[in-house]
Amino acid sequence: MIQAGIADTSNFLWKYVLSIILIAGGIFLTFRIKFFQFRFFGHVLHQTIGQIFKKNQQKGTISPFQAFTSALASTAGATNIVGVPVAIALGGPGALFWMWTVAVIGMSTKYAEILLGMKYRETNKKGVWVGGPQYYIKKALGWKWVSTAFAFFLMLELIPSVMVQSNSIATQTEGAFGWSVIITGAVMCVAIALVVFGGIKRIASVTDKMVPGMVLIYVGVALYVIFANVGQLPHVFALIFTHAFTPTSAAGGFAGAGIAQGIRWGVARGLYSNEAGLGTAPIAHSAARTDHPSKQGLWGIFSVFIDTIVICTISGLAVLVTDAWRQVGVSDASNMINVAFASEFGDAFGGTFISIFLLFFVITTIGVLVFYGEKQAEYLYNLNAAKAMRIVYILSVFVGAIGGLQFVWQFLDLLLAFVLLSNIIPLLFLHNEIADLTDDYVNRVYKKRTKEKKVELFREEDAS
Repeated sequence: MIQAGIADTSNFLWKYVLSIILIAGGIFLTFRIKFFQFRFFGHVLHQTIGQIFKKNQQKGTISPFQAFTSALASTAGATNIVGVPVAIALGGPGALFWMWTVAVIGMSTKYAEILLGMKYRETNKKGVWVGGPQYYIKKALGWKWVSTAFAFFLMLELIPSVMVQSNSIATQTEGAFGWSVIITGAVMCVAIALVVFGGIKRIASVTDKMVPGMVLIYVGVALYVIFANVGQLPHVFALIFTHAFTPTSAAGGFAGAGIAQGIRWGVARGLYSNEAGLGTAPIAHSAARTDHPSKQGLWGIFSVFIDTIVICTISGLAVLVTDAWRQVGVSDASNMINVAFASEFGDAFGGTFISIFLLFFVITTIGVLVFYGEKQAEYLYNLNAAKAMRIVYILSVFVGAIGGLQFVWQFLDLLLAFVLLSNIIPLLFLHNEIADLTDDYVNRVYKKRTKEKKVELFREEDAS
């Protein structure tokens, strides 16, 4: 009875309330920053991937790239590989369209929250830069009870989130290699402990080495599968756009889905994928070295592009072009990507490849999630409470791996909804600050650099 009530409440929130707020809020912020993510996308690419190896002497704890990979580590992984096929299984091919919708407008949301996180960050007792929604909600709006609610709900939400992550890899490795979930859980606990006990600097040093390589390899293999079935792409894109606005009929292992289901699962998985509006990214980005809040916000735009537009899209296309979405039933939807890869590489490679990648992805993901949780405990209580929560999260890894306390998992969507509402509403109230900071960046930084480049070009022409 209670479980059914929680599920009904979560479905209502995600199907109607949160979908409307996320989409409408993202559109509103896009207008307030004058379509910044579209107008300056080339500049975004130049200032992010184009500046990876450039040394930065600005104030902060880690480099902008390390902040980006740390934040990306919490989103890229199980959600992109397993979550996308689940969304298609429950919402039909049209769910992918709604993921794109959330991503495109979510770029402005993620940019805005990182921008504010940078502006209102501060140093803690250890001299480490900390920030996030709890800081800008309290400092900019004076809504202390909302900032407390955000930190409290996020601190709790990360417990079932960690459990689900560890369980997904434990069941994968058990099926692929026959490993006991107990052994997998124990190994993950040790590996994650070694990472998180070094703080944000160690987490960043791990993610900036592992995450880019893992993403490139996964994208490469998935693209091979897609291009091996390139003839199916026109039909697949027709399915995506058609079923975004019309019901999907049952076929094969697919049970069928309505438009509302496509929107519900597309929006929810899109948010799970890039976390735009959730408020987690600013927690990692606030430790970055930068000379303007907007400059770090550019990494937020880029991360949504990589996470959802690139990784989620190729995961979705892989299961659609190979027809794996029709072959695998809803109850076994998490194995769709295995079936898709197996169609080109064989059953052994498909299961092994996904299991190994999920293992590495999940370790980095959980490591960053633990850091997020610690920062909430630190904000609410003190550094000792943060250390205590670190232990709770690490133990949750093991409990989740063996499938324990599954009733707690039912609260994941509900707690995530509370976290989102605690962040997105204050974010919209701060739209004037977001717009002013963006205008300042465009007028004072972007235009100045553009002018300097033109002067250098004229000098080179005169010299020649």
